[in-house]
Amino acid sequence: MCLIALSFGEHPDLPLILAANRDEFHRRPSQDARWWPDKPDVVGGRDLQAGGTWLALHRNGRFATVTNYRDARAPEPGHLSRGHLVTGFLGSDLSPGEFLGTVEEDRYAGFNLLVGTRHEVAYLSNREDGTRSLAPGTYGLSNALLDGPWHKVERSKERLASLVARGAVTETELMRLMNDRNKAPAAAVETDRLDFRTAHAITAPFIVMPDYGTRCTTVVLADNHGNWRFTERRFDPAGRRTGEATFTFSE
Repeated sequence: MCLIALSFGEHPDLPLILAANRDEFHRRPSQDARWWPDKPDVVGGRDLQAGGTWLALHRNGRFATVTNYRDARAPEPGHLSRGHLVTGFLGSDLSPGEFLGTVEEDRYAGFNLLVGTRHEVAYLSNREDGTRSLAPGTYGLSNALLDGPWHKVERSKERLASLVARGAVTETELMRLMNDRNKAPAAAVETDRLDFRTAHAITAPFIVMPDYGTRCTTVVLADNHGNWRFTERRFDPAGRRTGEATFTFSE
């Protein structure tokens, strides 16, 4: 499970506002966000098991983020790592929509992919037909289709839209938004092959479980002048903060 809340083209000073939780097994090896030695214009965390990333930026003002799609289809042998979709866009000169048109969807297990700049954002899932060019608005994404009616998605979208409307968008407020540990009402939980305790736990925007949960929260802000700020806050299995790093650059 992962969660992304995105405001695009709504704030007068911040055309791109993105807050994301990366949920993963705590034993899966990963690297904290940093500028990459082998790709010095890219900043983000790295999945050391598959070699890709879940969210990263390029100094030229491009960003990409990917989530898994939760369904009953088992990954097929030979599927590529979904994390390479992120680096593929960052290393491309194509527009967001053009890039998505080149993705060979059947080479990957189920995914949701958001790519863009502060001027244009596009979305692709290999669990629906076609691509979407996003109009200005507030969006939520987890492990179903964009704006899927999950409790955590709807709750986070509403809270982000409220921050934008009130002119209260700050890094602190966005971190607080993503640290929401409130679960959905028990009656609304869909177990879907999971035991109830696990199914209920993952309805929270911020997941805390011994083996699996929210490993980091990332906030990305881009202003009208092409100044970008990327902050990653990391957590242990008990949901306690273990570290934080901020990176800034201008296009």
